Amino acid sequence: IKDILYKGRQTDTDLNMNSKARMQKFGEMPHILVVDDDERIRDLVARYLRENEFFVSTAEDARQAKEILNLAQYDAIVLDVMMPGQDGMEMTQQLRQENDDVPVLLLTAMGEMDDKIHGLMSGADDYLTKPFDPRELVLRLQAILRRRPQANEEERNLKIGNWVFDMIHNELIDDETD
Repeated sequence: IKDILYKGRQTDTDLNMNSKARMQKFGEMPHILVVDDDERIRDLVARYLRENEFFVSTAEDARQAKEILNLAQYDAIVLDVMMPGQDGMEMTQQLRQENDDVPVLLLTAMGEMDDKIHGLMSGADDYLTKPFDPRELVLRLQAILRRRPQANEEERNLKIGNWVFDMIHNELIDDETD
C-alpha cells in the first residue's frame, strides 16, 4: 500500500530504518496530495516536499486525484489550477460542496488579483503563483497544517474496500469483522 502512494525514491535515512520505524515515521508525517498535469512540476514539488518531511502522493489531473482521495486521508492538497478536464478551482468547489474540509493550496501561473480572489472564493485555503520559491510552499503548507486540528489515529489509516491498513501499528485489518 505504501508503494502505491509513495512514488518517489527513498532517502538513505529511510533505507537505514527498519520497517516498523519507517511505517511509524510515515504515519506521523503530514500526507500531501500534489495534483498537477505538468509532470516536471509535479515531480519537483513532490521531491522538495519529501525532502522537507512530508509524505507525498501525486496525481496528474482531477480525475486521478479523486480516485486517490478515496484511498486515504490527506492533510492537504497542492492543486494546480489550469489542468485539462476539471480545473483546480472546479475541483476545490466540488470538494467543498461534498463537505470535504481538506485544506487546498492552489498553485498556478494565474497571478492577477481577480484570479486569486476567485481561487480563494472557490474554497481554497491559500493561493501561490508560479514561479515560486519552494521554501515558501513549505512554509505555507506548515501554516495551513498548524491551523488544522490534528487527525486522530483512526483518520491516519488507509481504507481500501473492506480493508483498513493501520499505518502506526503496520497491520492490515478486515473492516467487516468489527
